[in-house]
Amino acid sequence: MAIPFSLAGRTALIAGASSGLGAHFAELFAEAGANVVLGARRTDRTAELAGKIIDAGGRALAVPLDVTDEASVIAAYDMAEEKFGVVDTIIANAGVSVTGRATDVTHEAIRNVIGTNLVGVYLVAREGAKRLIANDSRAKENGRITIIGSITSRLTGESDSAYAASKAGVTHLGRNLAREWVRQGVNVNTVHPGYIDTEIQGDWYQTEGGKSKIASFHRRRLQDMSSLDSMMLYFSSDAAKSVTGSDIVVDDGQSL
Repeated sequence: MAIPFSLAGRTALIAGASSGLGAHFAELFAEAGANVVLGARRTDRTAELAGKIIDAGGRALAVPLDVTDEASVIAAYDMAEEKFGVVDTIIANAGVSVTGRATDVTHEAIRNVIGTNLVGVYLVAREGAKRLIANDSRAKENGRITIIGSITSRLTGESDSAYAASKAGVTHLGRNLAREWVRQGVNVNTVHPGYIDTEIQGDWYQTEGGKSKIASFHRRRLQDMSSLDSMMLYFSSDAAKSVTGSDIVVDDGQSL
């Protein structure tokens, strides 16, 4: 695809880059000219993808990252800075899900979802902002943080209450962080994708329940991952200098 917004000169840290949307964004951002730092717990996968990006002429670094562990988050930023300098573009994408009725989901599973999807986003965004502010982002106005939400934050269902609540939480978190850092040159925006076939869902879309879900969408299809590309590049680019505190639905009309 033609790249609508250049990220040349930027350094992007992508949390949850070992698969799905995160891996896709890593390749997209590298193609757009950014130095890409791939963060995830599954370092074998991020190392392989970083190698692929480098072989294609890009600049990439794989770092261990557990978003629920503040020490791991700090270490990931340290490694990124040592290689590329200050991270000015942050994609808070790491996420997990649990399915089941609220009366059946275990306490441990709920804590894991909230810890990864909400607390993890908080830690990744906060550490990035700390370093940007210390590096004079107020004058440079170069900070870009994009949080990956979900249309489930605006819908009701029967089997994803913890996941949906975590995504509703990061939506409001994004607006609050945008307000807190509005005079510090750090923009924070949230993108809400629809239902996309990624590893987090496993083979659910091949089940009768999954097929029924797809049939309920107005366009009778899953959203294509690449449909997020333009919005993600825009929010991460210099063109979005005046855009902060937004939460945008990009879902192929699924939530209408």
